Amino acid sequence: MTTSPSEDFETTLTRNELGAFGEQVAVDHLQGLGLRIVARNWRCRYGELDVIAADGPHTLVFVEVKTRTGDGFGGIEQAVTGQKVRRIRRLAGLWLAGQDVRWPGVRIDVIGVRVGRRRTPEVMHLQGVG
Repeated sequence: MTTSPSEDFETTLTRNELGAFGEQVAVDHLQGLGLRIVARNWRCRYGELDVIAADGPHTLVFVEVKTRTGDGFGGIEQAVTGQKVRRIRRLAGLWLAGQDVRWPGVRIDVIGVRVGRRRTPEVMHLQGVG
């Protein structure tokens, strides 16, 4: 019995590896749009920020990355609830408080990465979710 490429992909990566793969796809996507990566996987006692990127000289973007192998948990619109956005805002405030640079504009984006259905991952980018 043979398995499909998506089944192979899903079974060969651990959850952490899948998340790291999705984050790298998201970083590549952001860099392709001209954003500069400022930090990745910033952690504090209250949680983690996946990616922090500069969109030009005036806007800092806090990016939540959601990697999925299917639609079993809903799309990325359902993955980032109001509670999750509040948590990201809190973490963003903590990160900003520790920086010497001030940013006139700040936004929260969500990037969904779906792997397995196609040869290349599908990327969905929602800007300014919170």
